Amino acid sequence: PREAPNAWPNGARDLLAEWWDGRIARQRAIDASIARNADIEYLHDRPYEDKSKVRVAGPFTVDSLSPHRVAAADSRDDLAEDLAAADGRRARKTDDTAADFAQMVLEQLRGAGVQQAKKQDRIRFDSLTPWPGRWIAATGRYRETADGADKTAGVFIGPEFGTVTRADLVAAAREAREAAFDLLVACAFSYDTQASDFTGIGPLPVVRARMNPDLHMADELKPGTGNLFVVFGEPDIEIAQTTDGLLQVRILGVDVFDPQKGEVRAGDTEDIAAWFIDTDYDEESFLVRHAYFLGAAADGSYDPYKALKTTLKAEIDADAWASLYRDLSRPFPRPAGGRIAVKVINHFGDEVMKVYAV
Repeated sequence: PREAPNAWPNGARDLLAEWWDGRIARQRAIDASIARNADIEYLHDRPYEDKSKVRVAGPFTVDSLSPHRVAAADSRDDLAEDLAAADGRRARKTDDTAADFAQMVLEQLRGAGVQQAKKQDRIRFDSLTPWPGRWIAATGRYRETADGADKTAGVFIGPEFGTVTRADLVAAAREAREAAFDLLVACAFSYDTQASDFTGIGPLPVVRARMNPDLHMADELKPGTGNLFVVFGEPDIEIAQTTDGLLQVRILGVDVFDPQKGEVRAGDTEDIAAWFIDTDYDEESFLVRHAYFLGAAADGSYDPYKALKTTLKAEIDADAWASLYRDLSRPFPRPAGGRIAVKVINHFGDEVMKVYAV
């Protein structure tokens, strides 16, 4: 015990106190040994406030998603979903957990629709019913405002834990085309890099909607609220070569699917909050080598970063800021690997990345 009971004799009390002193001393020696020989970073949830520093971001927090679900694993403790996806053979699961997740996604999708950069471009389903497909989970009907025609869309739902691959989208698109759907709407928490290049098969367009992580807490959400399914299209860029052999990238906008006309429409830079370039992409990890910001009017009538500049006051270099606020990148040498990657983030916080061979 930590404290000796009243019935213990004094000798026993002294031995207990001596034992606890020895144990505490041993633990301190262990902690000191770890501190001397290991890399340790102490994280504090109640840091001391330093009035001499200017904070330009909010406090960092660690959130836990609830309710928790258990992901299926095989005998080697590998995620079965990821293994099947790597082989291009993952199908929609039929167990109770997956069925509950798919039902929850369809319930939210029925009310919220699919949001794009502009509110008028939202895809709203007049009806959304389950579909007994191998890849297609539901079929929905929506109306094109251009001619008032009713269109049908197949809905593919990605895994609750995992990434949708290009093979998944190809298989779902083939099934949607065989069923004579006009559109395939893919809903997933994340897509791999190769999947971002897939826009459809033949006349069938594919719309990739990124699901909001809040869907993990669907029990706490009111159905049909918020931007739970957001489509962010492909970056539209131009790559030019300078006279001295260097490359420059100009961002023109983002191409998005227009449900009113049933076609892909070129957007502009007003929908872009920030864009980044990895000037030598290794096909594994994106390294931000160039960072630029957009989203304001050219005449400066609207500046989304005015609050930041006001907070920093004289600490910001106007020339350096101007060099970051542009749609044309600085020149950079041709990459040794022959590929660059461009990542674009919109005002909702959604991002899309595309790889280009140069």
